[in-house]
Amino acid sequence: QVQLVESGGGLVQPAGSLRLSCAASGFFFSSSFMYWYRQAPGKERELVARIRPGGGTTYYADSVQGRFTISRDNDKNTVYLQMNSLKPEDTAVYYCNTIIAGRDYWGKGTLVTVSS
Repeated sequence: QVQLVESGGGLVQPAGSLRLSCAASGFFFSSSFMYWYRQAPGKERELVARIRPGGGTTYYADSVQGRFTISRDNDKNTVYLQMNSLKPEDTAVYYCNTIIAGRDYWGKGTLVTVSS
């Protein structure tokens, strides 16, 4: 069965950095687009970044462009989100996502809190 397990969240000061990881299993990871979403308190879930199966072309939301980097290691079935220059407005639960046969699969999320 498809499993996505996020890790790496925590409390960080403004301007700090964190790296999130998402360990995937139960599907052909190297053939799948992978996504990072986030949901802040009281807000809708939003797409943060996307990476193609081969890791080449990526997409970023305007709000994180230039600060966040999505990457993947197909040998380890893991996708990463490097987050730099964090701002309080980046505080959210971050979710890993993939789509298989038209169905969305989600991890349970990891909480990132940016605060001094």
